[in-house]
Amino acid sequence: QWQLASREGVLPPYDRPFVMRELELFPQWYVGEYRKFTLDAAQRQVLDKSFAAIADKALSWPNVFMHRDFMPRNLMVSDAAPIPGKPCATHLGVLDFQDAVYGPITYDIASLMRDAFISWDEAFVLDVTVRYWERARQKGLLGTGELSTDFGLFWREVEWMGLQRHLKVAGIFARLGLRDHKPKYLADTPRFMTYIRATCSRYRELFPLLRLIDDIEDHPSLSGFAYGRV
Repeated sequence: QWQLASREGVLPPYDRPFVMRELELFPQWYVGEYRKFTLDAAQRQVLDKSFAAIADKALSWPNVFMHRDFMPRNLMVSDAAPIPGKPCATHLGVLDFQDAVYGPITYDIASLMRDAFISWDEAFVLDVTVRYWERARQKGLLGTGELSTDFGLFWREVEWMGLQRHLKVAGIFARLGLRDHKPKYLADTPRFMTYIRATCSRYRELFPLLRLIDDIEDHPSLSGFAYGRV
C-alpha cells in the first residue's frame, strides 16, 4: 500500500551519489578500520568497478517509496481490531522510517529477506520473494517491461541490491563497533560476509570482488550457494 502511494519529489532520491556514498562505508570502516587491510591500486580498481556495476543495477528499475531498513525488528503487529472485511488481516506498524527515500523497488524486499540479524533457508526466501513479485506485478509496480514478466530477472536484481546493502551494513556495523563502542554489532558481520560471498559466487561479473573479499578476510574461496544459518 505504501509503495502504491509513491510519487517523485516527496522523499530524497536514492541516486548514484547516494548509492556510492553508502558503498564507500565498506572500504572505509570494514576493510580499513576493522580488518586493517590496505587496498593497493589494483584492488581499489576491482572495488570501484564492482561498485559501479552494483550502482548500475540498482538504478535500472522502477522507483518507489523505499523504507531503507525494512526488516523484522522494524515491523510490529498492532493490537487494534482486525481490518474489516479482511479475515485474519491485522494492522501492521512500521518503525524507523526516518531515513526513507525514493529508490529501487528491489531494495526493501532484499532488506527484509536478507536480514541483518536473522538468516533464513533459501527456499523460504524464494517463496516470500515470489509472493511479493506476484503482488507487485499485479498492482503495476514493476512496469510493463521484462522485470514484470521474468521472476528470474527480478530475483537476480534483488540479489544485487542485497549485495549493495550488505556491503553498506558491514561498514556501518564496523563503525558502530569501533567508533561508537557498540561491539555487539560486529558479532553479526559473519552473516554479511556469507551473504556477500553467496551472491558474488553466482555472477561472473562479481568473481573479482569475491576474490578480493577472500583476500581481505584471509579466507579460501567458497563454492555453492545457500542461506545457511550463521
